[in-house]
Formats: sequence, structure tokens, C-alpha cells
Amino acid sequence: MPWVQPWGTAAAKAPLLMPKNASTGRFYSGINVLILWGSVIEHGFPVQAWLSFRQALGLGGNVRKGEHGTTVVYADRFIPDDEKKRAQETGEEAQAIPFLKRFTVFNLAQCEGLPENLVVAAPPPDPGLIEPQVEALIKASGIDFRIGGSRAFYMPAQDYVQVPPPQAYFEPINWHRTALHELGHASGAPHRLNRDLSGSFGSKKYAFEELVAEMNAAFCCASLGIVPTVRHADYIGSWIEVLREDNRAIVRAASQASKAADFLLGFLPSDDAPGAVANEQEAA
Repeated sequence: MPWVQPWGTAAAKAPLLMPKNASTGRFYSGINVLILWGSVIEHGFPVQAWLSFRQALGLGGNVRKGEHGTTVVYADRFIPDDEKKRAQETGEEAQAIPFLKRFTVFNLAQCEGLPENLVVAAPPPDPGLIEPQVEALIKASGIDFRIGGSRAFYMPAQDYVQVPPPQAYFEPINWHRTALHELGHASGAPHRLNRDLSGSFGSKKYAFEELVAEMNAAFCCASLGIVPTVRHADYIGSWIEVLREDNRAIVRAASQASKAADFLLGFLPSDDAPGAVANEQEAA
């Protein structure tokens, strides 16, 4: 069976309102309404309020590092001074020139340090959907772990993990596998286990790192007694094809995955921690 994404498009938490600029109070119109609604749905933003980079600074806050804005447009017409003068001299009607400007705006949820009346608190996941051991591991690891949006990824440049909320998954138990997979990628950062994370999508380096992250997730889930319904083997199989000519790739990836799992499981409180995952040398 081919691997399939275990979550759907997370429904935005934001109420269905017209998007507005949080600084000026003006509502967006035209195509900008559709653009901003689409961004709210895609990223799971909790509000329909937006600011430019400068407006966030002007309110005493800032856009959070690593955030990407949404482009909106402003269309209007203006009459140049030369055209006004020509129209006065000839008695003809002045011709207006249309123009289009692009602006980048950020949802309030992408900002920090704003006044209290604008602060957006991310809604916590529904209670009972995250296993207490995994929640404790995430907190103890110190890794910047964000819940929201409709994509799961690790961002090496900003060193943070983001996964959709558990309620976006067809079966919430599968959230743990995804969370541990992305934490597996984060374990390879230079200041942690220092793996090569430079591979581009579809490359051999990328495929190898995906094997490491997914086997790490399998090892962690097994150690914690979590049984996802989505099979690790399907995902691993989708990437092992890239490495077919390297018959030792799976051995090396398993070794790195064991180190990643040991690293992550080491953050559990001692009374909750399972036995460390044995690497192949110890198993031998």
C-alpha cells in the first residue's frame, strides 16, 4: 500500500469574518478578501486580523522570526502633476493613470510583543489527544514545537518543528508518529546530533534523512507503547527506492535513527523513560 497523508486540511479556527487591518481597523476588500481567507485556511490562523511589518513595529511588537507573510494588493488611479497642468492648459479632461501596489501582511498569530488587546493565544489541542509521555518529551526537549497549520515540517534555518493539530488527523493517534518524525529531523541539528540536513527534496541525502526520521518515529512509538494505524513501512518504502543502489543505506539509517530515538527518549523523566533503543552494535 502506498503511503498517504494521515491528516486532512485543518479547518481554520478563525471565525468567518471579513479580514481587517488590526492597526487601522479598515476592512480589506475585493480579491484581498479571498487571498486572506485562503491564507487563514491554509495556515490555520485563529484570527482574521493582519498587520504589515512596519505596523507591527509601530505597535511595539514584531513579526516572529521565520514567519512568511501573505501578499495583498492595492489598486487605484492617480493624476500626475504634468497631466493636471496639461488639462488646465488645453481644457481637456485629465487622464488618470491606474496603478497596482503589492504589500506583505502578517496575521496577528505570526506576531509577538503586541499590546494585550491584540495578543492571540494559540488554542490548545483538545484534551486527551496527546499522550502525556509525548507531551512531556516535547516540553523537556527544549525544541521549538508549534502546533497549527496544515503541513508538518522541520525548519532547519529557524530550528523549529510544526505539525497540524491532533484533531486534523483522521485518527488522532497518528499525530504522535508525525510529531516524533519531525522531532527526529530536529535531532539532527548541528547543536544536537549534527546530521547532514542539506539534501533537497527527492535527492539521496533527503531520502536518507527521511529514513532516519521515520525509523526514529517507529522506535520512539514502540518504546512508548503507541501504535499508529498508519504504517511506518509504507513511508520508508517510498524513500528506500531512491537508495536502491546503496545496500548499506538502511543499516546506516537504522544506526542514526537509534541515536535520534535515544536522544529524544532521554528527555523523558526517569520514571517514565523506557529502556534506550539498542543500536546494532549492542544488539550484536
